[in-house]
Amino acid sequence: MPFDRIHTVAFTGHRSYCGEADEQLYHLLEQLAEGGAVCFLSGMAQGFDLAAAEAVLRLRRVHRGVRLVAVIPHASQSQSFSSEDRARFRHIMTEADEVILLASTYHRGCYQQRNNYLVDHAATLVAWYDGSRGGTQYTFLRAMKQGLALHNLSPKMLPDLTLFT
Repeated sequence: MPFDRIHTVAFTGHRSYCGEADEQLYHLLEQLAEGGAVCFLSGMAQGFDLAAAEAVLRLRRVHRGVRLVAVIPHASQSQSFSSEDRARFRHIMTEADEVILLASTYHRGCYQQRNNYLVDHAATLVAWYDGSRGGTQYTFLRAMKQGLALHNLSPKMLPDLTLFT
């Protein structure tokens, strides 16, 4: 089912996220849903992505019409996850309203392709970004350059604005 970018939210965040902002995340998602957001895109990586997807599933119980879309970079993405995170991944996949599989097998650049998809199909980005280098930084900066509304829940964001030029 196609979705409207204006009403779509994507997530990006570090794998090191351990639930420290789960309630703040949920309350932000409530505000976004009350403001018209109906579609939420998760890249389904360990850490923040899985927590955000679980928050959307929780939100969906209260806000009818909310949809979770799992955007998977390759079919074996969860193979390297811990057994606990693999179970979380499988549960989210069974509950997702839609699954978008970008590649059947791993290839160089598939995670960047996933990150591009998230930014290119959303108007809002919710992040757990501390300013460190990597895929989260890439996604955050791409979203900033494209003018997405940004919500960063990490209290450790580095104030070095030269990262954004």
